Amino acid sequence: MAEQIHVQVCYATPTSVFLRDVTVEAGATLQQAIALSGLLQEMPELDLATLQVGIYAKKKTLDTVLREHDRVEIYRPLIADPKQARRRRKPTA
Repeated sequence: MAEQIHVQVCYATPTSVFLRDVTVEAGATLQQAIALSGLLQEMPELDLATLQVGIYAKKKTLDTVLREHDRVEIYRPLIADPKQARRRRKPTA
């Protein structure tokens, strides 16, 4: 029997949070963990080819091999450029 590891898959929207613990075989990738989590069935509008993913806020690729207790994160696209938003908030002198 292959060694198993435990990871967590998370994705958040402004109105909901998907957080699921998943057990995968050692050597599994981010993409495999996401598929096993059921996220793509619950949110079929998500396209992993266009979204960025990571582990603990560090961007990774879908073929990254997971380690025990990794937290797989799927990131939503930014709706505003952070630099532009800061410029709009900055008071004029």
